[in-house]
Amino acid sequence: MNVTRLWFADDRIYICQNDEKVLWQSLLWYPKLRSAKAEERENYHLTVDGIRWDSLDEDVSFESFLYEHPEPTPLMRIFKEHPELKATAIAARLGIAQPLFSDYLRGKKNPSLKRLELIKAEIRKVGFELTQI
Repeated sequence: MNVTRLWFADDRIYICQNDEKVLWQSLLWYPKLRSAKAEERENYHLTVDGIRWDSLDEDVSFESFLYEHPEPTPLMRIFKEHPELKATAIAARLGIAQPLFSDYLRGKKNPSLKRLELIKAEIRKVGFELTQI
Protein backbone atom coordinates (compact mmCIF):
# COMPACT_ATOMS: atom_id res chain seq x y z
CA MET A 1 0.00 0.00 0.00
CA ASN A 2 1.42 3.36 -0.97
CA VAL A 3 0.61 5.81 1.83
CA THR A 4 1.09 9.48 1.06
CA ARG A 5 -0.26 10.91 4.30
CA LEU A 6 -1.09 9.81 7.85
CA TRP A 7 -2.98 11.80 10.48
CA PHE A 8 -5.08 11.48 13.64
CA ALA A 9 -8.47 13.05 14.33
CA ASP A 10 -11.60 12.22 16.33
CA ASP A 11 -10.04 9.15 18.01
CA ARG A 12 -9.18 7.70 14.62
CA ILE A 13 -6.07 7.10 12.55
CA TYR A 14 -6.35 8.05 8.89
CA ILE A 15 -4.18 7.26 5.90
CA CYS A 16 -4.35 8.59 2.37
CA GLN A 17 -3.14 6.42 -0.47
CA ASN A 18 -1.46 7.67 -3.61
CA ASP A 19 -4.82 7.32 -5.43
CA GLU A 20 -6.26 9.82 -2.89
CA LYS A 21 -8.40 7.12 -1.22
CA VAL A 22 -8.73 7.82 2.51
CA LEU A 23 -8.97 4.89 4.93
CA TRP A 24 -9.41 4.99 8.69
CA GLN A 25 -9.87 2.94 11.79
CA SER A 26 -10.66 3.57 15.42
CA LEU A 27 -7.88 4.16 17.92
CA LEU A 28 -9.84 1.98 20.35
CA TRP A 29 -8.07 -0.92 18.66
CA TYR A 30 -4.71 0.66 19.60
CA PRO A 31 -4.70 1.92 23.21
CA LYS A 32 -1.00 2.88 23.09
CA LEU A 33 -1.61 5.18 20.13
CA ARG A 34 -4.83 6.49 21.64
CA SER A 35 -3.07 7.65 24.79
CA ALA A 36 0.14 8.78 23.06
CA LYS A 37 1.15 12.43 22.84
CA ALA A 38 1.10 14.13 19.45
CA GLU A 39 4.90 14.05 19.15
CA GLU A 40 4.93 10.31 19.92
CA ARG A 41 2.31 9.70 17.24
CA GLU A 42 4.38 11.61 14.69
CA ASN A 43 7.44 9.43 15.34
CA TYR A 44 6.58 6.55 12.98
CA HIS A 45 7.95 4.90 9.89
CA LEU A 46 6.34 2.91 7.11
CA THR A 47 7.27 -0.73 6.67
CA VAL A 48 6.42 -3.18 3.93
CA ASP A 49 3.38 -4.36 5.90
CA GLY A 50 2.27 -1.28 7.78
CA ILE A 51 3.17 1.52 10.15
CA ARG A 52 5.59 1.19 13.05
CA TRP A 53 6.02 3.32 16.18
CA ASP A 54 9.27 2.10 17.75
CA SER A 55 9.00 4.26 20.87
CA LEU A 56 5.48 2.93 21.56
CA ASP A 57 6.23 -0.63 20.44
CA GLU A 58 3.10 -0.45 18.27
CA ASP A 59 2.37 -1.66 14.76
CA VAL A 60 -0.66 -1.08 12.55
CA SER A 61 -0.90 -3.24 9.47
CA PHE A 62 -2.07 -1.78 6.18
CA GLU A 63 -4.40 -4.77 5.90
CA SER A 64 -6.23 -3.67 9.06
CA PHE A 65 -7.43 -0.52 7.29
CA LEU A 66 -9.38 -2.80 4.95
CA TYR A 67 -11.21 -4.74 7.67
CA GLU A 68 -14.99 -4.76 7.57
CA HIS A 69 -15.32 -3.07 10.98
CA PRO A 70 -12.93 -0.13 11.38
CA GLU A 71 -14.83 0.83 14.53
CA PRO A 72 -15.47 -1.61 17.39
CA THR A 73 -19.08 -2.73 17.70
CA PRO A 74 -20.99 -0.99 20.52
CA LEU A 75 -20.69 -4.14 22.62
CA MET A 76 -16.95 -4.49 21.94
CA ARG A 77 -16.53 -0.82 22.78
CA ILE A 78 -17.83 -1.45 26.31
CA PHE A 79 -15.18 -4.11 26.89
CA LYS A 80 -12.40 -2.11 25.18
CA GLU A 81 -13.12 0.98 27.27
CA HIS A 82 -13.44 -1.06 30.47
CA PRO A 83 -10.71 -3.72 30.46
CA GLU A 84 -11.62 -4.52 34.06
CA LEU A 85 -14.71 -6.23 32.63
CA LYS A 86 -14.10 -9.72 31.28
CA ALA A 87 -16.30 -10.71 28.37
CA THR A 88 -15.90 -14.40 29.20
CA ALA A 89 -17.22 -13.81 32.72
CA ILE A 90 -20.25 -11.84 31.50
CA ALA A 91 -21.01 -14.53 28.92
CA ALA A 92 -20.79 -17.23 31.62
CA ARG A 93 -23.04 -15.27 34.00
CA LEU A 94 -25.67 -15.08 31.24
CA GLY A 95 -25.21 -18.66 30.05
CA ILE A 96 -24.20 -17.51 26.56
CA ALA A 97 -21.71 -19.78 24.79
CA GLN A 98 -18.29 -18.11 24.58
CA PRO A 99 -17.93 -18.55 20.78
CA LEU A 100 -21.30 -16.87 20.24
CA PHE A 101 -20.43 -14.03 22.62
CA SER A 102 -17.12 -13.55 20.78
CA ASP A 103 -19.04 -13.32 17.51
CA TYR A 104 -21.20 -10.59 19.05
CA LEU A 105 -18.11 -8.66 20.09
CA ARG A 106 -16.44 -8.93 16.69
CA GLY A 107 -19.61 -8.03 14.81
CA LYS A 108 -19.79 -11.41 13.05
CA LYS A 109 -23.23 -11.89 14.59
CA ASN A 110 -25.62 -9.39 16.09
CA PRO A 111 -27.47 -10.05 19.32
CA SER A 112 -31.19 -9.38 19.28
CA LEU A 113 -32.21 -6.13 20.95
CA LYS A 114 -33.58 -8.17 23.85
CA ARG A 115 -30.29 -10.06 24.28
CA LEU A 116 -28.26 -6.86 23.98
CA GLU A 117 -30.34 -5.33 26.77
CA LEU A 118 -29.78 -8.47 28.89
CA ILE A 119 -26.03 -8.15 28.38
CA LYS A 120 -26.06 -4.46 29.32
CA ALA A 121 -28.23 -5.21 32.36
CA GLU A 122 -25.76 -7.87 33.50
CA ILE A 123 -22.87 -5.40 33.19
CA ARG A 124 -24.84 -2.88 35.24
CA LYS A 125 -25.56 -5.63 37.79
CA VAL A 126 -21.82 -6.27 38.14
CA GLY A 127 -21.32 -2.55 38.71
CA PHE A 128 -24.02 -2.50 41.36
CA GLU A 129 -22.52 -5.53 43.10
CA LEU A 130 -19.16 -3.77 43.21
CA THR A 131 -20.72 -0.72 44.86
CA GLN A 132 -21.94 -2.98 47.67
CA ILE A 133 -18.42 -3.96 48.73
